[in-house]
Amino acid sequence: MSTPIRPLPFCRWNRVRETVNVSRVATDQVTESSRPGAAGRQATSAGVHATLAVLDLLAARPQLGLSDIARELGLAKSTLHRVLAVLVERGWAVRDTEGLFSLGIRALRLGSSSADLPIVKAFRTVAAEFLTRHDETIALAVLDGSESLFLALEETSQPIRLVTHVGSKTPAFASASGRVVLASHPPAAVAALFGGRLLVTPTGRRLNGVAELQTILEEVRARGYAENHGETADGLYAASVPVVNGEGVTIAALTTCVPVSRITPLLQGEIVEDLKRNGRELSQLIAWLPSFGSRRT
Repeated sequence: MSTPIRPLPFCRWNRVRETVNVSRVATDQVTESSRPGAAGRQATSAGVHATLAVLDLLAARPQLGLSDIARELGLAKSTLHRVLAVLVERGWAVRDTEGLFSLGIRALRLGSSSADLPIVKAFRTVAAEFLTRHDETIALAVLDGSESLFLALEETSQPIRLVTHVGSKTPAFASASGRVVLASHPPAAVAALFGGRLLVTPTGRRLNGVAELQTILEEVRARGYAENHGETADGLYAASVPVVNGEGVTIAALTTCVPVSRITPLLQGEIVEDLKRNGRELSQLIAWLPSFGSRRT
């Protein structure tokens, strides 16, 4: 019997935060700003935030000019000029002959460290079992904003397969992995993330707004897993289950991608059951992990 995916108490927790006395906050801010060195700390903090924002943007959209970056981040060009100069000098960014910025070799080197993450090492353990039994591609995905990102991947040995790679992204509203993580979020959080947006899958299916997405996520919550038939790639079947830590927070998704030409009703049922079992095993292995990047607001 599948375990339902329960939404987190988003609204209740958020309301508690908003009841903080405004006058006390203002007083604390005045007191903090009057302390020796406070202005320097605030400036340093702003610089760190700006630097991280630039790196995040370049990771998502390489080859951007200074004006593009300023417009996207809403920061002054003077501030970004200083930040980018340091990033280029230290090798975290590069500037081409046309003045466009991209991630540098030092930033790209961080990607090679993903294999050492505890959750990825644990994934390798359960992935080996799944591959031995089914020889179908299995991946570990996390939510990155409104997209699902492959953090780790073990591919099938069969010649007909999904061509993908670690770091690839798909719209979370369309993919099985994204839906299984979104299903753990309260409806209000999902509406805030996708409200007013045109929801068209990579294969061209247009969802009837957030209302249809909420219906899909409700079904995922009830079943405890998500399935996808040709919505992220033509001729592809995908199934995904949640990976939950000890706090009960869905921090990732375990997903498999299989060409529909190999799927039969019997095999589909076996794959889902094995994936659910592997998802529970992985959840036990990473129960100690904190809820990194998860929406607990």
